[in-house]
Amino acid sequence: RFTGDDSSVFWALKDIDFEVEVGQVLGIIGHNGAGKSTLLKILSRITEPTLGEVRLKGRVSSLLEVGTGFHPDLTGRENVFMNGTILGMTKQEIDRKFDEIVAFSGVEQYIDTPVKFYSSGMKVRLGFAVAAHLEPEILIVDEVLSVGDIGFQRKCIGKMNEVAGSGRTVLFVSHNMAAVENLCTSALLLDHGKTFYLGSVHETVQKYISLFRPQTQDGFLGDGVERVGNGNVTIKEFWLEDNTNVKVDMVKSGEAVYLNFGIQSEIDSQEVDLGFSIHREEDDQMLFILYSSYTGKTFQLAKGTSTVKCKINSLPLPEGRFLVKAQAMSQGQILDFPKAGVGFMDVVEGDFYSTGQKSNKLTRDQPLFLVNGNWM
Repeated sequence: RFTGDDSSVFWALKDIDFEVEVGQVLGIIGHNGAGKSTLLKILSRITEPTLGEVRLKGRVSSLLEVGTGFHPDLTGRENVFMNGTILGMTKQEIDRKFDEIVAFSGVEQYIDTPVKFYSSGMKVRLGFAVAAHLEPEILIVDEVLSVGDIGFQRKCIGKMNEVAGSGRTVLFVSHNMAAVENLCTSALLLDHGKTFYLGSVHETVQKYISLFRPQTQDGFLGDGVERVGNGNVTIKEFWLEDNTNVKVDMVKSGEAVYLNFGIQSEIDSQEVDLGFSIHREEDDQMLFILYSSYTGKTFQLAKGTSTVKCKINSLPLPEGRFLVKAQAMSQGQILDFPKAGVGFMDVVEGDFYSTGQKSNKLTRDQPLFLVNGNWM
């Protein structure tokens, strides 16, 4: 029998308490499994809370998962009318909005085709169009926008701004911190089902980033690092070296850099495939990834400690701070993956294009990474 203090009970959410005012756009952020989607399901009345209550004033429209609320055997047209009816709209109201919904979704050619034949992107486009255009007082949107292409994502952001600008309320879950900062007026950070921080968007995003900082001291990964893997091999240390094999704290765009990984192996390990990825610090967006197996190389690691290094001949990153993540694999099995990363790479401006000028003086925009080429 369930009791609230049973230690075997997993609380997806606990002690959540917040208010959202009319016209406010609240971003809800957190790591995978933090409770974001569960919270939205409770707010959308899909899931009942075990304890506590939710008070909503106004009509709620939500888009939580691909195809949520759609009947697969009904056409897109029929699903639009069905969703509108569920929201309490009259047929006349839906008729008035129908052409606008279909035009926004971009599925005009298939509006009379059963939804079960739609791609995931088509379902998202139509689902968002229905949710946003049927004039809800509260619009709830989960991270399903990641399915759409860039053009449609921009349309969605614009529509959510329009909804908020008309005095209605938006709750927006996303892992895209740039979208959260551009769209939201405040943010809620969840961590393991609890409120970690609630406040301004910028401060909340910074708190989110701090949760994922590698737990390192002088390049060594401490015992408190959260890891995935069988433990036969662990990544214990990370540091950078310049082209003369001197340990450095910062590297320059366009120059050679060595990424060094200190490895502890509990057994003699065969065919170890070590990889790393580079991420933007502010939103964890991955810029590139490189495994040793991509270049046809794996490592035979004897029991004990060893060092594996990778040379990047010309660092293609602009000025900034970047997060480095690393993973050791063997025959498809994860040996070690420190979830928060292994360290940072601080990049300063350099002569990437070999013109005698620093790269940030030449680029008019702020690129994610730099590419050189021969123009003819």
